[in-house]
Amino acid sequence: MAHETLTTISPTTNHPILTRHGPTDSDLAALPQRAQTAFLKYRQTPLSSRQKIVKKALQLLNDRQDELARELTEQMGRPIAYTAKEITTAVARGEYMLKISSDALADTPGEPQEGFKRYIRKVPLGPVLVLFAWNYPYLILVNSLIPALLAGNSVILKPSPQTPTVVERVQKIFIEAGLEEDVIQYFHCGDFAKIEKMVQAPEVQLVCFTGSVAGGLAVQKAAAGRVDCRVGLELGGKDPAYVRPDVDLEWAAEEIVDGAVFNSGQSCCSLERVYVHESVHDGFVKAAQKVLSGYKLGDPSDKSTNIGPVISKAAAERIQAHIDDAVKKGAKNATPENSTFTSPPKEGNYIPPTLLTHVNHTMAAMREETFGPVVPIQSVASDSEAIALMNDSHFGLTASIWTKDVAKGEALSQEVDAGTVFVNRADYPSPDLAWVGWKESGKGQTLSAFGFEQFSRLKSVHVKDYPKA
Repeated sequence: MAHETLTTISPTTNHPILTRHGPTDSDLAALPQRAQTAFLKYRQTPLSSRQKIVKKALQLLNDRQDELARELTEQMGRPIAYTAKEITTAVARGEYMLKISSDALADTPGEPQEGFKRYIRKVPLGPVLVLFAWNYPYLILVNSLIPALLAGNSVILKPSPQTPTVVERVQKIFIEAGLEEDVIQYFHCGDFAKIEKMVQAPEVQLVCFTGSVAGGLAVQKAAAGRVDCRVGLELGGKDPAYVRPDVDLEWAAEEIVDGAVFNSGQSCCSLERVYVHESVHDGFVKAAQKVLSGYKLGDPSDKSTNIGPVISKAAAERIQAHIDDAVKKGAKNATPENSTFTSPPKEGNYIPPTLLTHVNHTMAAMREETFGPVVPIQSVASDSEAIALMNDSHFGLTASIWTKDVAKGEALSQEVDAGTVFVNRADYPSPDLAWVGWKESGKGQTLSAFGFEQFSRLKSVHVKDYPKA
């Protein structure tokens, strides 16, 4: 059977830059079998040895950040000024998970009782399948790969066709760090029928998927016929921010605009809806306009560029459709004058950051995931109205509240339906806190000590002393 051909198109030029081939049916069938063989050996490796391998691999990732950053800029269009930071952040997350791994994976003792020894052991699952998106590939990958390996599992990686070199680099680095080759394997694929076969392979014990809601539902459906296969999903978001009337508007605008348009708004936890108290609404809009007027849209290889292209023509069309729908329904395009916004490079999928006012929940820009550099701002009369609107969504990944009254902000955070709620910051998955989605934003969790839970299963051991003669 012929190999599937996958071509990576540059978001900056819309020209092909890489080609990869998918597996044949026999290649695909061999992957989980090799992963199972590797797992049976690797799970016997002491945790201390696994930790040494992971530590060395993280050092190698950090050492090669400039090379890896250039590849990210070429393949996904994120400005070169920021791509190295993804590598260093991924390494920092991995180092935190490494630091807590001994405690997180330790046995839990039962109640002491003379003549008995009882404990709960966390044991590895088996082969883990990680399917992940292009938008923060190293961060997403580290969230799953590091705890999976530390827990003693083998891993099969399937990257987005947009960023194929990520898995190739990561596998090579871990082998260089001392990991046996088949403990990490990868395959390139865009054919969901083949991905479905991999999900249904009896050796695979957990599927971690990061991507769209539709993709997550398809993966969950593929695994539905299996009792013994867990599914962890990190899906989309429509993350809200609420600006209370007591804040420094210029400071809040700087933070919120960055949270909305960083990486061209292509982040599951980017700010996609902003609610501002009516008493400071106009002032906040002016402050946001001032911030946006200083941004530079352009070639991502230029170190002075803040905003690069979005990932594809289809993405650009979807984002523009959200803007057009809002304007058609009464929104005002309040984007400030900026010469780079009106004259981007001729090639590439450039969407200028767009500030919308007079928005409401009849508009797609306030209901559907835009995944682009759009900042819709809605006026609210009270805390209670803001909370009600923040919760009026199918998504529940993150949310943020901006206020000088930190105690009030923390109290309001308890009313927000989201897996992570920030007060006076946004878009910051802290490695010591669980990363978890509510509603259609997903299920399962990564990061923190809880991030090891889905990569191990519990075994209770009950030992009774042998009767004395």
